[in-house]
Amino acid sequence: MADRRSTVDEAPLSGAGRVGPFFALRTGTGEPHQEGYARIGEAYRLTGQGAAGPVLRARVEAVAASLRTEEPRVAASLAFQGLAARMWSLALGPAALSGRVPHLRPDRLWWNPERTAPDDLWWPGAMPPVMGEPGGLAGRMGTAAYVHLTPLHHAVERAYRVSGRLLWGNAASALAGSLRVLHDWCRTHGLPEAADRATELARAQLVRPPLRDTGTLTPPTPFAPLGYRRRTCCLYYRVPGGGLCGDCVLRGARGRR
Repeated sequence: MADRRSTVDEAPLSGAGRVGPFFALRTGTGEPHQEGYARIGEAYRLTGQGAAGPVLRARVEAVAASLRTEEPRVAASLAFQGLAARMWSLALGPAALSGRVPHLRPDRLWWNPERTAPDDLWWPGAMPPVMGEPGGLAGRMGTAAYVHLTPLHHAVERAYRVSGRLLWGNAASALAGSLRVLHDWCRTHGLPEAADRATELARAQLVRPPLRDTGTLTPPTPFAPLGYRRRTCCLYYRVPGGGLCGDCVLRGARGRR
């Protein structure tokens, strides 16, 4: 069977896929099961003993192997952050560029934990629907992301004993990272209004629970780019040769020591 592919920007959503792979979504015909995909909602389920199911476990093991870490807790934290960045990007990009947000239901969106963006996520068949108007643009964007992040947060926290506060810090850091990429792209392509809209949409998420008090977003100035400093650590420093992330709370702490 021919493999037909497109991206979410080919729908009347925005052209967000042009920003980068994290903002793009595979769509089109095919057989997800035959290519190793599972419905992403399966990644959010735990076994009867509270352990990760096979889909989430496969992702954490893939991250652990890639980073050469023997700590499942560290790999789980970073796996969560990576998927959070995908979900924020798929919501933020269309919202900022077109004022529309795709409704990527967990029972319709497919995920391959062994692949990277944009082929990690697949919406088979027609383009995903657009979310309705109630709730405002920031509200719709949050709903689109949290339908995935909330159950994923619960699964990772329980199965891998990662702090819930740390995980929401990861989600906030992922949102800030998506914002930086989109903001820079918009400025480069002469879309200052979209860049400003993206900033306000991200800020609206960061001032509300569960991301409130997870970090500080610094708006760009003529002399400095958009910045973010988190109040927790994603544990990347425990990866062999990992060091500290650019927004890590430990950067300031180590400097003071």
